Amino acid sequence: MSNATSRAGTDEAGPGRKVFVTTRWSVVLAAGHSDTAGADAALSRLCETYWHPLYFYVRRRGYPPEDAQDLTQEFFARLLEHRWVSVADPARGRFRTFLLTAMDRFLANEWDRARAKKRGGGAVALSLDTTAAEAHYQGAIATAAGPDALYDREWAFVLLDRALHQLADEHQAAGKSDEFTALSPCLTAARGEILYDDLAARLGMTETAARQAVHRLRKRYREVFREEIGQTLKDPAELEAEVRHLLAALAG
Repeated sequence: MSNATSRAGTDEAGPGRKVFVTTRWSVVLAAGHSDTAGADAALSRLCETYWHPLYFYVRRRGYPPEDAQDLTQEFFARLLEHRWVSVADPARGRFRTFLLTAMDRFLANEWDRARAKKRGGGAVALSLDTTAAEAHYQGAIATAAGPDALYDREWAFVLLDRALHQLADEHQAAGKSDEFTALSPCLTAARGEILYDDLAARLGMTETAARQAVHRLRKRYREVFREEIGQTLKDPAELEAEVRHLLAALAG
């Protein structure tokens, strides 16, 4: 996984100047009006990362697994082929919102024709493991969330998973993979559930050092989660609102 803190570029900050951070999504938005292989590749990578919540959304709309699989595959084939990103509303610079709006339009206008096509006949440029996605969906259907709420919840889980993978990569690069293996369960454990004495013994450190290590890891996890959210936005000013929205989706 690439370092989520990296940016394609930033403006130099000066007196009275606003700093604009270039995110993955803003790069794709800017390139949507130019026919470049780089823009297509960037959009393909984003779609491969974030398609999973959209599959959940389609299933929650009532489509059976086979139709939802066809829908998701065909949606992304058309998204890439017809460069739908070129009509994205710059005033609503969230990749999450763009994908959901585009899917709603596709369901309303294109699904009958897509269903008439031979299954698997579309030129899909993405690798989507819909079998695994369906198994995941079956494990999540106990929630009472509607399609939109479920979509947002799964979107947040995707970002959390990306953050977790980045933490693993960072520890591996530092030669601390064993430490991460021991500490990572603490990211989701309630504070009263963490046995710091056992953790300290496992890591060969004092209990105080173990507590500090857990604190640092949790802090870094929150930082990377926010960075991953920022990468799906065009305007950094929207970050705080998007963080609140996704945390509420997780809690809901």
